[in-house]
Amino acid sequence: MLLLYVAFIRRQLRSINRQLDKRLSEHTRQPIRLELQSGELNALAVNMNKCLKAEETLRLKGIREEKSFKELIANISHDLRTPLTAIKGYQQLAMNGELTADQRKKLLVAQKHADELERLIEQFFEYSYLLNANAELRTERINLTNLVAECLAASVPALEERRLAVQLEDAPPVWIHADKEMATRIVQNLLRNCLQHAAGDIDIRLHAAGKAVLSIRNLVDPSTALDADRLFDRFYTGDKARSGSSTGLGLSIVRLLTDKMGGAARAALDDGMLEIRVELPLELP
Repeated sequence: MLLLYVAFIRRQLRSINRQLDKRLSEHTRQPIRLELQSGELNALAVNMNKCLKAEETLRLKGIREEKSFKELIANISHDLRTPLTAIKGYQQLAMNGELTADQRKKLLVAQKHADELERLIEQFFEYSYLLNANAELRTERINLTNLVAECLAASVPALEERRLAVQLEDAPPVWIHADKEMATRIVQNLLRNCLQHAAGDIDIRLHAAGKAVLSIRNLVDPSTALDADRLFDRFYTGDKARSGSSTGLGLSIVRLLTDKMGGAARAALDDGMLEIRVELPLELP
């Protein structure tokens, strides 16, 4: 009788394991069922089904909340762009009128802030688009070294304004297989992040190690509380950055784009030196 009971228990446990494996491999939502009835095993199956149902409820709730959040971001970015366009239009009309030197100076300051607000809204719009759209990748062979150099050249005025020097390591060209528009946006956002938060010169390195690796290193202000593990989280900024014009979306966009192209993005903070490392698929010879 004891051997029969043990065999019975083992059979029921194997059945439970098969059903759990099926749920995991086939992504089904079937409850756990027992072939034969046993008080203890029946209670176990009931509790397991309760846990699985609670987990499924939480999963569906998370999906609904994420969808609502994406729609909210898209609506906010659209609603903000309309009045901003009107503001910039009236600023331009005022600039073409007769103004005193003091009035013109103040209007230029207002235009500068409007341009910055436009950039932030564009980040909201881009982020919401990337979350909601399944954009088709237009991959091609790209010289990442040249792309980084071109983005750096476009950033020279802003770098000079911040008095930041850039050291681009002299190395053989690195070729990637990627979407050029997305790759360009990644480099631009990385440089923009440096412009906003770098407390010292910027060091850029490129090399191939199974994947194309772009590393950007710069000192950060010690008073800025940064958590390297959270830098790619949406809306995350360091304490000091919260007082500036940063949404925390720039690096989130970097991660979204790298993920779409089969790459990866990481960050590390060591003794005040922040390194952001992006890996993209290499172009095969």
